[in-house]
Amino acid sequence: MINKIVQSMAEALEGVKDGSTILIGGFGKVGQPDALIEALIEQGATDLTCVCNNAGTGREGLARLMELRRVRKIICSFPRSTGSVVFEELYKEGKIELEIVPQGTMAERMRAAGAGVPAFYTATSHGTLLARGKEEREFGGKMYVMERALHGDVALVEAWEGDRWGNLAYKDSGRNFNPVMATAAALTIAQVAHIRELGEIDPERVHTPGLFVQRVIEFKRGAPWT
Repeated sequence: MINKIVQSMAEALEGVKDGSTILIGGFGKVGQPDALIEALIEQGATDLTCVCNNAGTGREGLARLMELRRVRKIICSFPRSTGSVVFEELYKEGKIELEIVPQGTMAERMRAAGAGVPAFYTATSHGTLLARGKEEREFGGKMYVMERALHGDVALVEAWEGDRWGNLAYKDSGRNFNPVMATAAALTIAQVAHIRELGEIDPERVHTPGLFVQRVIEFKRGAPWT
């Protein structure tokens, strides 16, 4: 019997290795898997490359992970935003690496990884510093920059509901980077607000098929993350 539901955060994060590339869902705090990030802090993996929309806020969650010097590099679209104090401190001190990727390009790089496409061309970033060192080609009289697929060792995602097969459905704007990240990692771990019985999630509402998910844990916001 297929059952991907795990009973503890420790079990959910088991086996995450030092040096991993971690894809972290969410757009700011919306759709961000806060409990899984806290569990990653507790788990202890270090020398991480984190891929996310922004570089954390305040001194909790992703920002706390960085403050503990567990993140070697961050790949994101908006490193500077309201409350990104930890990233700015570390970057000024040369203690964290940064790769800026335009938001649409980042999403497409992960979509390509999930689809088995090694690289693609986009006009985005042509003529800017972000294109430096990248292959460029002309198509139809217009220049394009080659971008490589962005794979993760682990994806941490948040969904509204999931079942024991790993099928996930997201709610409203929580359906941001989570679905594409779930397809792009070797190990996808989902925190869900509700566990449903098989068949309770309408197949037309399954945004991430269980094929892409290895572990599911139920977590209701406001509950102790452990």
